Parts: sequence; C-alpha cells; structure tokens
Amino acid sequence: MKALRHLNKYFWKYRYRFILGLIFILTSNIFGLYPPIYIGEVFNIISDSFNDGNLLETNQIKGQLAYYAFLVLAFAVCKGLFMFFMRQTIIVMSRMIEYDLKNEIYNHYQKLSISFYKRNKTGDLMNRISEDVSRVRMFLGPAILYTANLIISISLIIPKMISISPKLTLYVLSPLPLLVVAIYKVSSIMNKKSEIVQEQLSKLSSISQETFSGIRVIKSYTQENFAQLQFMNAAEDYKTKNLSLIKVNALFFPLMILLIGLSTLFTIYIGGLEAIAGHIQVGHIATFVIYVNMLTWPVASLGWVTSIVQRAAASQERINEFLTEEPEIKNQIKESTTIAGNIEFNNISFTYPDTGIQALKNVSFSIKEGETLGIIGKIGSGKSTLAELLCRINDPDSGTICVGGKNIKELNLHDLRDAVGYVPQETFLFSDSIYNNIAFGNKQSDNEAVHQAAKQAGIFENIKQFKKQFDTVIGERGITLSGGQKQRLSIARALIRNPKFMLFDDCLSAVDVETEELILQNIKIQSKNKSCIIISHRASSIKHADQIIVLKDGEIIEQGVHKTLMNLDGDYAHIYKKQLIESKH
Repeated sequence: MKALRHLNKYFWKYRYRFILGLIFILTSNIFGLYPPIYIGEVFNIISDSFNDGNLLETNQIKGQLAYYAFLVLAFAVCKGLFMFFMRQTIIVMSRMIEYDLKNEIYNHYQKLSISFYKRNKTGDLMNRISEDVSRVRMFLGPAILYTANLIISISLIIPKMISISPKLTLYVLSPLPLLVVAIYKVSSIMNKKSEIVQEQLSKLSSISQETFSGIRVIKSYTQENFAQLQFMNAAEDYKTKNLSLIKVNALFFPLMILLIGLSTLFTIYIGGLEAIAGHIQVGHIATFVIYVNMLTWPVASLGWVTSIVQRAAASQERINEFLTEEPEIKNQIKESTTIAGNIEFNNISFTYPDTGIQALKNVSFSIKEGETLGIIGKIGSGKSTLAELLCRINDPDSGTICVGGKNIKELNLHDLRDAVGYVPQETFLFSDSIYNNIAFGNKQSDNEAVHQAAKQAGIFENIKQFKKQFDTVIGERGITLSGGQKQRLSIARALIRNPKFMLFDDCLSAVDVETEELILQNIKIQSKNKSCIIISHRASSIKHADQIIVLKDGEIIEQGVHKTLMNLDGDYAHIYKKQLIESKH
C-alpha cells in the first residue's frame, strides 16, 4: 500500500466527490435494508391467515399485500437511483484520476532526458501509461466502491439479522468466510495466469508491429512464410495460455454459487427448526434468505478487491519508478533569455554513460554569428554528438559551450532549443499529412509559409505530383516516402521555424548531388546572418562553408577553409578527391 500513497493528492483533489459517493453508498444500503423486512412481513401475513383460518378475508389481505408491494417497489427504485448516483461519483472520480495520472506520467516523460529513452523500451513506457494506470484505476473505482459497500452493508445488515435471531445469523454467515478465502485463492491464480497471458499478448503485438514496420525487408527477402509461421507460433502460445486462464475462470462462478447455496440451505433448514420451535416467524426465513444474497457479493468481492489492490500496488510502484526519475538535463533558468551571438566550444569532452564510449576529447572551435561551419568525419567520429551538445540533449563531461558569451547552462533551455532549427540524422516523420509534418516546426505558419519551406527544401514539386498534394497522409515514420523525400521534408520542417541557428546533421545523404546543391543554396539564402552548422560525410556539402573541421576519434585533426585543407593534402583532401572520382563514375 506504500506505493499507492502517491494517489493521496488526487483523493484530496476530488475529496468532495469522494465523500458524496460514500454518502450515496450509505443511502443506497439504507434503502436496500428494508424491502427484505417487508417481504418477510408479507410471508407472515399469509402464514397467519392460514393458521387463523381467515381465508375469506381476502380484501384485507390484498390491501396489506399491496401496501408492502408498494413499499418494496418504492425502496427498490430509491436504492437503484442512489446506486446510479454512487457510481456516477466514485467510478467517475476514478476516471478523472486516471486522466490526471496519465497526463502526469506523459508530461513527466517529456521532461526526461534522451538517455532515459535509450535505457528503456518503448513498449515498457507505453505499458506503464496504459496497462499499469488501468490497474490503478480499478483500485480507485471498483475496489473502493466495493470495499465501502461491504463495510456499510455488514454494518447495517448483520446487526439487523442478529436482532432477529443470533443463532440463525451465526449458521447463515459461517460459509461466507470460506467464500472469501476461496475467491481470493482463485483470484490469485487468475492474476498470475493473466500476467502470463498479458506478457504473451505483448510479444504477439511486438511481432505484429515489427512485421508491419519491416514489411519492405520481409518482401525483399521473400520471408513472408517465415513471418507468418513466427506469428502463428506466438498466437498458438497465446491461445494455450488463454485457455488455461479460462479453465480457472470457469471455476469462479460455480464455486460462488455453491457456497451461496450452502448459506441458503442453512437459512432454510435452521430457520425452519427455529420457526417450528417458535423462536422466529416464517417471514424471518425469507428475510434472512434475501439478506444472505445481499451480503454474498460484497463479501465475495473482498477476495477480488484484495487481488485488485495487490495488482494496483505493483503497478503504481512501476509507475513511481519513472515518476521519481529526474531529468539529467534541467532548465535552471525560468526567465526568458536572449539567444544570439557567437558559438564557442571550449575543451569539450563527452563520454556516453551507457556504453562508456568517449565520443569527444578536448574539442575547441568557434563560429562567428552569421558564419557557416562544416563538420566532416568518419562514422563514430563524434559529429552527431556535437549537435546534441549544442541543443543540450546531452551536457559535456568537461569544458563549456557558450552562445553570445554565455554558458548555455545559464540560458533558458526552451529558448535555446527554440532558437535552433535542428534536422537530426535519423529522420522522424509523424503519421499525418505532409502539410502538418512541415507545419510542426511552426504551429503559427500559414499555407504560404509551408509551401515556401517545401520549395526551399527542394520537395515542393514532388508534393505537387501526389494525388492529394499537401493533404497526403504519409505512413508511420514516413514509410510511404523515399529516403530523400523524408530528409527533405524534415529540412522543410526546420526551415519553417526561421530559427537563429541552423543545424543539419547529415540530412542530405539520401538526395542526389543536383538536389543537394539546390537545397544548400536555399539554406545559404535562408541562413543569411544566421549561424549554420552542416554535418556531413560528403565533402561537397560543406566545401563552401566559412570554416571546416575534420573529426577523427572524437578529436579535431584538421581545421580551416576548403582551399587551405586541400593544400594540406590530409584527410579532408583525401575524402574530397575520392568522392570527386566516385561522382564522375
């Protein structure tokens, strides 16, 4: 229960609704307390009429029966009405808390650093915000509702039964503890098997997701039969485990009915003996039978509720693990800050904590405001790490990064990222229209701005050829587009921001040389008087930069303009000449 303390703030938030729900539960049970007594009175009236031989005085009996029938109906309607009210308060409260909790988790997810997402699987993140929250909601709604209903029902009904016959009450209630224990045991088994079924369902979903995401590869390698067989085997396991759960589930209601029947049998037999002995009236037997049935579900639900609480506590503990996770990159400056000026990297070193790989070693360079910097190097040389550090996706282990003479840690994080038009190496597009994917960079943009950004990114003509043009909905991660189209769409999304700094991380690798030249010219026009960093494995992409640095194993090995580096006849010149020869062939 310790993990569930996190929910106390929500109980306090909805305290009036919660208290009102408890009042409705109490009122509903009070209205349900008297119909069994009235039904018992009806049996007594009929029994007395037979014993006294007054069968001819039917009008009087009919009047009494009609009176009690009206009372039973009126109280039943009132009970039903307040049951509706109690569900509208308690269950609706649980849905409200579920909504708040999901939003809390989702908002916290967005604050966490990129390293958090590298350590945790997407499926696990989604499971905690969906399945785990749903289990917590079962505690907030049904568990609280049935527990309160049980306590109030027992508090009202058992004293009433004892006042009629303590002996009969003892016999009648004796099977109910067995019912609680039996249902708890069955529920525990069901929970374990449910976990196994849920785990297998996750595997089945993962196989489906991977198959659909990698459908191009599967078709290219003609592995459809293998994919089908893999899915069938997983589905077979799911069916087997689900059938095992269903078998246990099939025991639940027969067991419940058996123990209820046992209580009813005791009521009729012991009650009959007590009535014959003159200790109670015949109508009291009917009253007891109804009371037993009224108590059965609240008592039976105790085992189920215990199971719900256990599952909710386990789920909330999993949720709390992530909610207590602190972002490694924090925004220390709350007030808005101006982002402008030269960019300086001073003795920057960085090692990825998860892998222990040192990506950068004492890297230093500066970019004057309005200049373009080109960065080139082999895979794993640290190019993308520089981009991540400038956007404060990661912070360096040592050294400082300054913008306008200020350490970027002293700048408002949101203002810093707003000032950067970043096109990452791994292009990500949303399963939405082309228009919305471009406009994502600037939600205030209009049609003209979207079209202009598409033209600058060299993708406007491609879009016009689509049947629905800018309204074309692309598939998940842009699967319906080619690699070059995805990259250009991502560039358009960055250009529409009209940022102060442009940062392109090897985002032209999938476009041809002519399109690359056109995009670079547009970027040069767009980034006039703006600092621009172009990271590329192509020397042709950066040869016109105001400054070029060559990275190798996390260190700068060459630095200068294109002509200077060619004269050095080092790594840069070797890369350029090799790529020039390849382009001619």
